Amino acid sequence: MPADSFDAIIIGAGQAGTPLAYALAEAGRRVGFIESDFLGGSCINYGCAPTKALLASAQRAHHVRTAGALGIEAPEPVVNFGAVIERMHTLRQNSRDSLHRKLTEDREGITVIRGRARFSAPHTLQVALVGGGEQQLTAPLIFINTGTKAAVPDIEGLADSGYLTSDSLLLGLAEQPEHLIIMGGSYIGVEFSQMFCRLGSRVTVIDSKPRLMSREDPDVSHPLEECLTEAGVELVLGAETRRVSRAADGHITVTLDTKDGERRLRGSHLLVAVGREPNTRDLGLENTGITLDKKGYIEVNEHLQTGTRGVYALGDVKGGPQFTHISYDDYRIVRDALLHSSQRTTEGRDMPYVVFTEPQLGRIGLSKNQAREKGIPYRVSRLPARTIGRAVQTGETDGFVEVLVGDDDRLLGAAVFCEQGGEIMTMFQLAMAGKLRYQDLQNMILAHPTWAEVLNNAFQRLKPGE
Repeated sequence: MPADSFDAIIIGAGQAGTPLAYALAEAGRRVGFIESDFLGGSCINYGCAPTKALLASAQRAHHVRTAGALGIEAPEPVVNFGAVIERMHTLRQNSRDSLHRKLTEDREGITVIRGRARFSAPHTLQVALVGGGEQQLTAPLIFINTGTKAAVPDIEGLADSGYLTSDSLLLGLAEQPEHLIIMGGSYIGVEFSQMFCRLGSRVTVIDSKPRLMSREDPDVSHPLEECLTEAGVELVLGAETRRVSRAADGHITVTLDTKDGERRLRGSHLLVAVGREPNTRDLGLENTGITLDKKGYIEVNEHLQTGTRGVYALGDVKGGPQFTHISYDDYRIVRDALLHSSQRTTEGRDMPYVVFTEPQLGRIGLSKNQAREKGIPYRVSRLPARTIGRAVQTGETDGFVEVLVGDDDRLLGAAVFCEQGGEIMTMFQLAMAGKLRYQDLQNMILAHPTWAEVLNNAFQRLKPGE
């Protein structure tokens, strides 16, 4: 079979591969763009975009329920779950359609190939086309952007239980869960628990760790746990799931080992949210010099290069923090190296993230635990949200703002768990990027009354870290 030749081939239309296709095509390169499923990767299809659309509906329902605290009398909101899901589907399809137009109509030099790619040689791909047939492609530059899928643990009965993952839930859930059991207490589990609780479902979260978001400092995790339990979410922590079964009436039973003995939970739906695993199986990597780590992620260097010259891995498939903004920065690193002779690498780059509960948890830089582990001296100030003027005025007084400062008076990190937590965290990130001293923020004139004023006040309780 004769091979079709390109200047570059991108496998996977995710948040790193898509903008890279645009940039290479605009630079005059002929780009082959392979995707076996929906365009847009996890962010558009079963990650950020659909999740945040559902969260917006859940938050609006919560604001109606709590309007009485601000003197607004309103009846209990009626959640039309079908309409909530339909809105999410509409927004997602709009994004897919827009992306398809950009790739196929608005730009020259990009050839979209719908199929599943497999390496047959270091720079040759065999593509099993959607609809049948095969196509062979070659290029001196190949970029792997195949992402991840939901990890499913090996638990007795789970495979036959009809469980959901975040992928399948956001792609196909039509009915509102009466009682949603969530296996996993990290980012996905936490966001979904509050969201479905506010939409009217009973929610139970199971995690084997003794606290939610176990990578966070305990005094960050515990306020989040309190927030969720006060909202009505049941937490079953430090529990190992031993068996899952589905009864004839469709209900699911999850059998747990807890410190108090065996416990059984019965629910209408089970969401498995214990992490992600890379889409590297069946890529034919054994026909290349590409190596995988013990979890199956593609090993790359700080330039995102694999063990095969001219082949790169970008986004979640290479491991590390799995955030859309990190994938997009992978694109920028590769783009600038190939088109602008830049030598910027993945070393030392910022790793901000936001957990979109309400309040939000925004994180940047070092936590207290990380500073202690690295032996970095720090001072810490923790400001309760109830002391922020804007929080008092809006009634959003839950949470705190915590900042870490180094010996040079510059910020080491921040954990912001309050209304607008992600936006406030980003302001701290800008200060860190500009290497501002905390006194510069303390003495800055900021408009009153705004959430941004917390930058003036966040450092007033500085004390040495323990």
